[in-house]
Amino acid sequence: MKKNNLGIIDLNYKSKENNKLDIVIVYDIIFWIFGIAAAIFLGIMTANFVGVKTSVVGSGMEPKLFNSEEVLLNKIIYQFSTPQRGDVIAFHPNGNENTHLYVKRIIALPGETIQIKQGSVYINDEMSAMDTETLDAGVAAEPLTMGEDEYFVMGDNRVNSEDSRSANIGNVNRSMIVGKVWYHLKYEDIRMGKVE
Repeated sequence: MKKNNLGIIDLNYKSKENNKLDIVIVYDIIFWIFGIAAAIFLGIMTANFVGVKTSVVGSGMEPKLFNSEEVLLNKIIYQFSTPQRGDVIAFHPNGNENTHLYVKRIIALPGETIQIKQGSVYINDEMSAMDTETLDAGVAAEPLTMGEDEYFVMGDNRVNSEDSRSANIGNVNRSMIVGKVWYHLKYEDIRMGKVE
């Protein structure tokens, strides 16, 4: 209660104070509900599109990635950008979703011509800056031009990698790519970290 200048009790004073308090509480509740909903939404989006986990199968990506090592895929990145040379990607070979994901590195981009000769990789008749000795040329022994949305991929361990050089894998169409391999989880004595 509060008395005014004439000494009369203002009965509305407390209710005005209570109304202000009630509005503040309502705003706080709405703020917290919105914050929790946003956190749940972001968690679901991250789990479904960014943090998808898969395992590397085989030794084709050694020494960067090892057999059975778990990696996280970024599934949303290629919705906003195109795959680049050097990206490590996970894809379904020949679009077959019933097989395990293959993890390989992009070597040639759409429209480029690749050829492997005398142990070296040539892109558009120029030796690749990413070159690693590649003794088995496979289907790239002759010049091979990528179609629209096609990528030529190889493992870092060229001696022991089933990749685009193999006729049963071939070029990887963009629609086969599940995502970019961006982070590897702890594996034996190897620390977690970004995949380069």
